[in-house]
Amino acid sequence: MIKPVNQKAWWLVLPVVVCVAFSAILPLMTVVNYSVQDIISPERRVFVGTEWFVSVLRDEELHSAMVRQLIYSFAVLAVEVPLGIALALAMPTAGWRASATLVLVALSLLIPWNVVGTIWQIFGRSDIGLLGAALQAIGLEYSYTGNPTHAWLTVLAMDVWHWTPLVALLCYAGLRAIPEAFYQAAQIDGASRLAVFRYIQMPKLRGVLMIAVLLRFMDSFMIYTEPFVLTGGGPGNATTFLSQYLTQKAVGQFDLGPAAAFSLIYFLIILLFCFVLYNWMQRVGTHSTSTTATIAGEKGAV
Repeated sequence: MIKPVNQKAWWLVLPVVVCVAFSAILPLMTVVNYSVQDIISPERRVFVGTEWFVSVLRDEELHSAMVRQLIYSFAVLAVEVPLGIALALAMPTAGWRASATLVLVALSLLIPWNVVGTIWQIFGRSDIGLLGAALQAIGLEYSYTGNPTHAWLTVLAMDVWHWTPLVALLCYAGLRAIPEAFYQAAQIDGASRLAVFRYIQMPKLRGVLMIAVLLRFMDSFMIYTEPFVLTGGGPGNATTFLSQYLTQKAVGQFDLGPAAAFSLIYFLIILLFCFVLYNWMQRVGTHSTSTTATIAGEKGAV
């Protein structure tokens, strides 16, 4: 006789389902509802179908913001991931120095986003800011409020300062999880420090780096507060990214229909790029693992 399955455990999942429904599903359905309507007033709405999606996709300002966002997000990854790995490799592994270093590295992560923007706003000023005054002293005409390139680089440097410690801490945890036997075997074989990094540490960091890349990419794609406080999106549109463009549509112009349509497009863009990045990193990781196994097999045969 088949024993009946106890379904009471599903009641434990019910609170989670309710929370997700109120925090994600219901707001998403509201956005979908707004995206297919022309909201003339709270009492009057007209169904327009995909009209807002078409108009948003034809918006040249959106195309410019998209290009700026992609360049910025990939620049963030290109700087923060190698820098985070290097910082993790340089951090002490034991003793009070390791604990003190972990606390110091994590300090910037505790600062709120609006405060980070304020700090760099003061830091970059040529009259009272250390960065601005130092660059002016060596003869560089630095102005994040007047020069688009300086503004973009300042926002990038601010993000690197704020979020590189997250990548470093994730990589540090991944390095500490590598068994000591791997390092002992490499020492016996006379492997160089570069060989240890290439064939032991990097393959073991693959999963951690995948998490770090996805987190930083998604977060950089949604950056808003820091550049808004620092530059206000300027000068011109130099630091106006997709999230600021969306806010201007929804709050500044109160175009709820186009803003809702763009929100869904924005959501799908992030999902698409994360999917591509995830699959690319999976293939790279599989290839590096197979290459490492082949080299180890050849050494064992010798």
